Order: sequence, then C-alpha cells, then structure tokens
Amino acid sequence: MLELTKETFEAEVLKAEGAVFVDFFGDGCVPCQALMPFVHEMAEKYGDKLKFCSLNTTKARRLAIGLKVLGLPTMAIFKDGQKVEEVVKDDATPENIEALIKKHL
Repeated sequence: MLELTKETFEAEVLKAEGAVFVDFFGDGCVPCQALMPFVHEMAEKYGDKLKFCSLNTTKARRLAIGLKVLGLPTMAIFKDGQKVEEVVKDDATPENIEALIKKHL
C-alpha cells in the first residue's frame, strides 16, 4: 500500500495508467482506523491487479477538498486522472469496499 503525500498524489494517481484505489483517511478518524486493517488486507489480496494507495487528508486538506473528499472515511477509484466511483462514511463498509474493488479489477 503506497502512502501518498500532496506532492506525490498527481504522479501516483492522476497520471497513473489503469485503475487506482485511494483510501482517504484522517488522524482523528476512528472509523478510518477501524477499516485500515481490512483495506490493507484487500491491498494484499488484489494488489497484483489494482494499485492501492492511501492519503492522510490531515496533511493534505486542500488537495482533499479539491477532490471533493468532504467526509471520512472515503474510498475512491480513479481512472485516467478522474474519480470514477467512491464509498463514503457510513457506506464505507468492508462489503461495499470489496464490491467497489471487484467492480474495477
């Protein structure tokens, strides 16, 4: 799982070929912390077919707002520099996250 920064986001996600899964999380986000082991498990399971990244929005607030990530946790799929689908807040359940990943493999 690649840890992104506001400096590396463009190169690793917006200019990447194929689909990229991004886990947007924050330092004080309890649901984010609870989902993290599951997301890392998905990265191990599907990492050969899909690029997995995470971005701490506490350190990249402007970037997150610019991407319309206004609630946490947010799990998003990007393709060709565009956010194509996401699950947010209460919809960010392990079942929904895995379904999102499988849809874009």
